[in-house]
Amino acid sequence: MTDDIQIKLEGRSLHIVMDRPKRKNALTMAMYTAMADAINNAVENDEVRNIVLRGEADCFTSGNDLEDFMKNPPQGDDSPVATFMRNLYNCPKPVLAAVDGDAVGIGTTMLLHCDLVYAANTARLQMPFVSLGLCPEYASSYVLPRICGHVKASELLLFGEPFDAQTAKECGIVNEVVGSSELLALVTEKANKLAKQPPAAIRATKQLLRAPRRQEGADVMDEEMVLFSKGLEGKEFMEAVTAFFEKRAPDFSSFN
Repeated sequence: MTDDIQIKLEGRSLHIVMDRPKRKNALTMAMYTAMADAINNAVENDEVRNIVLRGEADCFTSGNDLEDFMKNPPQGDDSPVATFMRNLYNCPKPVLAAVDGDAVGIGTTMLLHCDLVYAANTARLQMPFVSLGLCPEYASSYVLPRICGHVKASELLLFGEPFDAQTAKECGIVNEVVGSSELLALVTEKANKLAKQPPAAIRATKQLLRAPRRQEGADVMDEEMVLFSKGLEGKEFMEAVTAFFEKRAPDFSSFN
């Protein structure tokens, strides 16, 4: 367990809260493990009707903690990152997300596997994988073109530039955009309302909604992980990381 993830049962909703404000909720392997375990426990707990993912301190998550990531690269199906991805991807209960501030990397791609996503108008999403010398992950290369179209998905993934909550709504990533001060109340209201619905019918509906693309998404996720792992060992990633720690722009001009 880690103090950087808070688990709160509020009514019949389990809130999984990323709480590492000094690092903008940057994710460590311990945090991935805690979130994966919390999802698994919520699935097995009949008192829990749905899960809420959110961050503290006006931030969702700034993505992976690069220092921890370099020490513990996510290799293999049993890595903390892969376990979290799999548990969220296969979760039979509804998952809601409350997005405020930064949602970087997996902070954005995990939203593609939530059922309802609400964002503050201050939210800033980004998928900077290519800029880091890596490929997309978490089946984002499969899901994103299907919800916002090929050309928009290409723009978001190839350039990896930040985009705002309204753009995320137009892309089909976000359900509703509200003021930052209204976000938690809105998500709590939606979670409580959802918890009053017939639970078996809710689970069956989620299963049917996801069934047509579930296996294909899982297959793409596996393919992405192979290429992502290869990228972690590549020179482009090393240049990107070195530049980050040296606080300079990376130079990819000599790469082919």
